[in-house]
Amino acid sequence: MASPTPLSTEEEALLRSMGHAMKLLLRAFDADLVREHGMSQTEYDVLRHLSEAPDCTIRLSHLAGACQQSLSGISRTVGRLESTGLVRREHAPNDARGFNAVLTAAGLARLEEAWPGHLSSVRRHLFDKLEGVDLAVLAAAFDRIGGDCPADVDPGSSACGEATGD
Repeated sequence: MASPTPLSTEEEALLRSMGHAMKLLLRAFDADLVREHGMSQTEYDVLRHLSEAPDCTIRLSHLAGACQQSLSGISRTVGRLESTGLVRREHAPNDARGFNAVLTAAGLARLEEAWPGHLSSVRRHLFDKLEGVDLAVLAAAFDRIGGDCPADVDPGSSACGEATGD
């Protein structure tokens, strides 16, 4: 077995700065949402995915994948949102063991309330720092990195209302 090729100085620098930036970005988005709207980035993501889904409904296992959480993690997040009336859980049709998460009208209203502040946070912490960068090339590179895993929800749709994705 051949030895792997060591990273160049530039590759190592990119790897370290990308990892650092990703962690800090997620923390910054989360801190802004908690401070301004009393919700975590994880909760916002759940509400956003549900708002984009047909009938504002997603099977919990698919929602977990879309939000990059474990099934137990998404169950806890949905439980928190359910306790405040933003989401409800329903038995999945044709599967007595499965559950769907459903966005409520209050959940959609909460998402629409948080969206402008979150958008400002994303612009301030990310896009304002990318001036002059070819975003299409960068997005294509990240798509290659992420692979071609199918998305559970079409992020371009807004089947439940006028809330928009990021």
